[in-house]
Amino acid sequence: MMWPGMANMPDYMGWMMFGSYVLWPVLAVLAVFVIVRLIRPMDGSARGNAKAILDERLARGEIDVEEYRARLSVLGT
Repeated sequence: MMWPGMANMPDYMGWMMFGSYVLWPVLAVLAVFVIVRLIRPMDGSARGNAKAILDERLARGEIDVEEYRARLSVLGT
C-alpha cells in the first residue's frame, strides 16, 4: 500500500541516519574534551604550582636565594 509522500521516505531516513552518524561522534569528542579539560586545566597552573613550591621551599629554608633564582629562571617566570 502506498500513500502520498512515501517515495520520499528513503531520502528522509537517509538524512536521519547520516545525522546520527555525525551526532554521536561529535558528542563523544565533546565529552572527551570536557573530561580532559576538567582533569588537566590549560591555564598554566602547573607553572604556578611549581613557583608556589619554590616559594615554600625558600620559606622553609630548604633552598637558598641563589638556587631559588636559578630554578625560577628555568621556569621562565
